[in-house]
Amino acid sequence: MTKLKKPPNALQRLWKELLEPIVFAVVITQFIATLVGVDGVSMMPNLRHHERVFVPKYETWLHKAGVGSFKRGDILIFKPPAAAETRSFFNLWTYRPFLIKRLTGLPGDKIRITKGVVFVNDVALSNDYTASYWQSQGCWDTDSPIANQIQSNLKGIVQDAPELTVPAGQYFVMGDNRTENGSEDSRLFGPVPLRDIAGRAAAVIWPIMRQENAKYNCAIQSANPADYVTTSGKSVLNWRVLTRPETFNQNFGK
Repeated sequence: MTKLKKPPNALQRLWKELLEPIVFAVVITQFIATLVGVDGVSMMPNLRHHERVFVPKYETWLHKAGVGSFKRGDILIFKPPAAAETRSFFNLWTYRPFLIKRLTGLPGDKIRITKGVVFVNDVALSNDYTASYWQSQGCWDTDSPIANQIQSNLKGIVQDAPELTVPAGQYFVMGDNRTENGSEDSRLFGPVPLRDIAGRAAAVIWPIMRQENAKYNCAIQSANPADYVTTSGKSVLNWRVLTRPETFNQNFGK
């Protein structure tokens, strides 16, 4: 005789229908992989406003456990120091928004910048992955404090410094946008501790297509990132792996 199965009680239904999917989603996004939206133009020309990137979260947990490490040229998602930027959620509480920048200096690296050229352990980084675009837009920055100091007190967070040795357990990050006010990064708020890094952007997966050309208005001053860029040209496939620029494969003496 077949025994009838008892229907689930209220607690079991709550777990199956609501809590189990939430727990599963949290585990996936926190420990395996997630998607992150790009908000702003600080990583142009390589990442555009409102693109979405794939982040393998398991890498970060392995690195924090001492297995492997991030590499120069990686694009990282992280929380900046509290003094750098906070936002308010309906005036109820403040939070630190995640930023996305390129890893330029590892722990122990000696970093300096002159006329927009970055030196890592006295080895110059080629700016081919970003300079040609900004030169074509007419706003490649070689004269501002952040183009000639590795740290600048423009935001009142760090002291002016022509050179910096990255502390142990921290990383020096910079935006690819090299206009004078194009990126708030380690030049303005200092290196980022490993504990504040959420992951590495591995690929762009959205939108599927994008217009080929992006014209940047260097003269505009706007709080809306979309105001800076005008797109044109044919639509091209936007799916792409985010590889490290070749210049980061040099021998930096470490």
